[in-house]
Amino acid sequence: MNRLFIYILTLGVFLTATSELIVSGILYVIASDLHISIALAGQLVTVYSFSFAALTPVIVFFTSRWERKKLLLLSLVLFMLGSAASIVPHFGVILVSRALLGVSSGVYLVTAFAAAAKISPPDKVGSAIGTIVLGFSSAMILGVPIGIAITKWLNWQSIFAILGVLSLLMALVILRFLPRMPGDEPASFRRQFKVLGSGVIASLLLLSFFRESGNSVLLTYLTTFLNELLHLNAGTISLLMLVLGLIGALAARLGGSGADRFGTRRIILASLIIHVSALLLLPLFTGSLAAEIVLIGSIMFSMFMGGPALQTHVIKQAPESSSLVLSLNTSMIHLGLAAGAGSGGMLIERTSTALYNPWLAGIVVTLGLGTALFSFTLSKRRNTQTA
Repeated sequence: MNRLFIYILTLGVFLTATSELIVSGILYVIASDLHISIALAGQLVTVYSFSFAALTPVIVFFTSRWERKKLLLLSLVLFMLGSAASIVPHFGVILVSRALLGVSSGVYLVTAFAAAAKISPPDKVGSAIGTIVLGFSSAMILGVPIGIAITKWLNWQSIFAILGVLSLLMALVILRFLPRMPGDEPASFRRQFKVLGSGVIASLLLLSFFRESGNSVLLTYLTTFLNELLHLNAGTISLLMLVLGLIGALAARLGGSGADRFGTRRIILASLIIHVSALLLLPLFTGSLAAEIVLIGSIMFSMFMGGPALQTHVIKQAPESSSLVLSLNTSMIHLGLAAGAGSGGMLIERTSTALYNPWLAGIVVTLGLGTALFSFTLSKRRNTQTA
């Protein structure tokens, strides 16, 4: 029965994550309809990410003791409001709607992770987290093409009307089928924030930042890399991106079950080593399409394999404040994505090519690998002292 609950949570993650990813494929349509520039329309993405990163930890902190089912329903109500506001053809209103969608998606994701950990046996937490991540990776695969298809069939406002209706159905399913789940253990604000002063937690948050920054340096400009350096056309790139998304979905499942079987530290380290190696080799094999595809596939596999293990590891390091730490971790992920996209764009502007982006990404992820080793050392030392 727990598996059914996990799948319900995963469907909600797919729904809320789609609201983030779906806009990037239809920015030009939104800009045209609202009579604004593409650059101004792009702020819809920025506002979403900022709200996700900045407001999610605040709400999660003040609701950490709430029963999980109640918090999931609250996040979906906010999501419905954001979806409804997105239909109003006014840029200012849509900006507000993106803020609502960002914070509600963030709260739902963090609560889903925490809920999955609470309703799963200790030896199955990694697998449960892997399934939740699968919801996000599925949104990555399907979000943009779904948005483009609905826009061509109806209009872009219909996307948010559909998301609003589906979120209502999702709320009814959660209300009917999900069990009541306790929030975090009662703890004073001082005790919760004391966790953030832990070197172990701080270094794990830094690891997430470096890891996602490196990913973003490459993935934000992957289409440019494939087109300019590997000379692939748009149709081939679309097919390859679909295959890479499927690889990511498989890796998330394997990474979650692997964390349960082999331990989170081993999966995190293995994924980072593969990740760094593939990134550093990528610019050296641009003359071989087969080698490049294998390396890019390895990057995608290692990236998604390490995600569930890292989330599981974070939960285990601070079980009494898991929601707060998870919310900060997802915020660091979004900040890393923004930093990576910015630095990757600056590198392309300086060099007039995407060739060197994998090397910059490799250097940043290497910093993450060093941070992981430092965090694991601190954790072992802490465990030794408390034994």
